[in-house]
Parts: sequence; structure tokens; C-alpha cells
Amino acid sequence: MSLRMKALLVHLLTATGAVFAMLAMLAAIQEKWSLMFLWLVVAFAVDGIDGPLARKYDVKNNFPLFDGVLLDLIIDYLTYVFIPAFALFEFGLLPGWTGWVAIIIITFASALYFADTRMKTKDNSFSGFPGCWNMLALVLFAIEPNFWVSLTIVTLLAVSMFLPLKFIHPVRTERWRWISLPMIVAWTFFAGWAAWVDFHPESWAHWGLVVTSVYLTLAGIAQQLIPERNA
Repeated sequence: MSLRMKALLVHLLTATGAVFAMLAMLAAIQEKWSLMFLWLVVAFAVDGIDGPLARKYDVKNNFPLFDGVLLDLIIDYLTYVFIPAFALFEFGLLPGWTGWVAIIIITFASALYFADTRMKTKDNSFSGFPGCWNMLALVLFAIEPNFWVSLTIVTLLAVSMFLPLKFIHPVRTERWRWISLPMIVAWTFFAGWAAWVDFHPESWAHWGLVVTSVYLTLAGIAQQLIPERNA
């Protein structure tokens, strides 16, 4: 198989994320929240795979007809932002005016962030919270905190999108990748497990989600505070 064909197949793999987004949205409209998150987890897994494949087969040069970065951003906005915001609003974790505030903050701030040319750092991390609202929504569904806690977390993360805080890319950030990669794989496993058991309150998946989420959220900031030994 030629490199051109392999590059095209990577684009097609990325595009399947739009299908999974639609399936997740249909499940959300029917209030089948566990099924919605299962589709989002599938889309999340595809997003984690297609990036390395795109770089391996150099899709930008081998099949430039499609803009892989633009395609990825469109799908990411649907699966990372739009659908999770809808779910938070409809499920009732943020009742009344708090739900309206949350969806406005999430969708508005994320639209600006996704268009921000400064979103990537030199070490392939993110500058500011990268709008992974799908991950936050799943954790909130699992632990169901008080709505004030949920609103506070949403607000702080939205503000952090535009602060000089570093958030790792589990695949591309080389520093601590030996632990970051297992953490994101574990998060994906726990996310699928939690959704599969319909967010049963006694599931151990919830604890796994919390632990892995804390690491993935704070690892980049910790790297800013802890200089590298060879620096």
C-alpha cells in the first residue's frame, strides 16, 4: 500500500469521530447517558490513535487534499465541548441558572481557545486547559458532586484556558511520558468501565477516574514548578 493511500486512510479514521459524535448526541437526546459516554470514549480513543498515525505517515505532505488539523479540531469541538456541555445541562448536575452559565462559559471559551494560535507549547503540551470537557463531564457524572462544586470547577478550568499554565499532551509531551501514557490508557479504561456499569456508585472505576484525572490535570503545572534535571 502506498504512503498516499495510508495517509488517506488516516484522514478517514479521523473523520469517523464525526460519526461517533452523532451517535453520542443521539444517545444524549434520548437521555441514554451511559451510551453517550461510551460513544465519546470511542471517539476519544480514535483521537488518541490518529495523531501518531498522521505523523507517522506524514498526512500533510502525502495527502494534503484534506487538512487533518482542521478536521481534528472540528471533531474535537463536537466531542470535547459541545456534546459534554449539552449533557451537563440536560442531566441536571447544574440545575437552573447554573446550567445556563456553565454551557455559555464552556462553549464560548472553548471556541476562542480552539482558535488560539498559542495553544501549543514548545514541548508539545498545551498552554492553558485544552478544553477536555468530555473528561470532566464523565467524572462529574460518576461522582455527582454538589452543583456549586461543579460550577466552581467549570469556571476555574475555563479561566485556566487563557492562563500561562501548562497541561500535558499524554502522547506528545515527552517529559514523564513513561507515566503519562499509562495514565491516559487507564483513564480511558476507567471511563469505559464507569459508563458500562451505568455509573454505579460502588464501582471502583470512579476512584480510578479521579486519580488519573488529577494526574492528567496537574502534571503539566507540576512540570512548570519542577525544573528538569538536565536544565
